Amino acid sequence: MTGWAGTFPKYINLNNLHNTTMINIVLFGKPGAGKGTQAEFLKEKFNLTHISTGDIFRFNLKNNTDLGKEARGYMDNGELVPDELTIKMLKDEVEKNPETAGFLFDGFPRTIAQAEALDKFLESKNWKVTATIALEADDEVLVKRLLERGKTSGRPDDQDEDKIRTRYQEYNEKTAPLIDFYTNQNKFYPVNGIGSVAEITARLSAVIEKL
Repeated sequence: MTGWAGTFPKYINLNNLHNTTMINIVLFGKPGAGKGTQAEFLKEKFNLTHISTGDIFRFNLKNNTDLGKEARGYMDNGELVPDELTIKMLKDEVEKNPETAGFLFDGFPRTIAQAEALDKFLESKNWKVTATIALEADDEVLVKRLLERGKTSGRPDDQDEDKIRTRYQEYNEKTAPLIDFYTNQNKFYPVNGIGSVAEITARLSAVIEKL
């Protein structure tokens, strides 16, 4: 799977997106697609609270919170952290920002089960996901991008091509089904993730400004 072109409707009805007072964006794409970089620009431009599940996990583990201790117990046993625990961490982070204009979810949801859990949580607060925006790029382009990044990032998972491709396979199997999930809700927006940072930011901004 090298891209999502042709897997989504060309035109999506925006009418049902205007009945919310908050803009809650799910930003996703394969490793190396540039989510973190773009999230920094988007949160400033649209006054959104950026919630990165990776950052949340690191915070809870580093500060040895109750949730962090629980997560570490699973990790130390070589087990995946359950969705319920991830959602608890995310809820805590959301509750810290009651006056926000909206949230930018980065790295979550990754699966249908997580998407359903997120919908349920937001509905409990009379909120909802406004749109899911996916940064698209060909696998081969992203592999080269990560290998190049690995030369300076020091991250071992960016320096092994086999591991990178394994990550993409896992993404395709678990996360790509979210395309259908959000397309069925008229909330899926693919964006070309190839180009300069400024060009990609402009494309993402154009989508958000129409919501």
